[in-house]
Amino acid sequence: IIPSTTGAAKAVAKVIPNLKGKVDGMSIRVPVPTVSFTDISAVTEKSTTAEEINALFEKYSQNEMKGILSYEKNILVSSDFIGSPYSCIFDANYTKVINGNLLKIFGWYDNEWGYSTRIVDLVDKLADYI
Repeated sequence: IIPSTTGAAKAVAKVIPNLKGKVDGMSIRVPVPTVSFTDISAVTEKSTTAEEINALFEKYSQNEMKGILSYEKNILVSSDFIGSPYSCIFDANYTKVINGNLLKIFGWYDNEWGYSTRIVDLVDKLADYI
């Protein structure tokens, strides 16, 4: 296991400006060449629970973020995510909320295949305009 930095935490703030300065994270390289595990911590403005956060991620994985975000409640290991087309597989087993507003969430991703899948999505969208 190799702790590493990730651009994902910074990218979140670029995509969702309201989260600038409120989200941080790191990547943990695991013993497979292309799968990473990300650990994100955030302080929420409102009090919440792990169950509420999990329900929100599950909802988004089935609607607005379908095909990009996956929701996982089975206990899996890094090798289970090799070749995953998702940008993030949210791991509901490890969601934590401390004192009502310190949130900790975890996600897996294949940093080669998941990224490549998004590039294909982008090219597909651009093809509509060419």
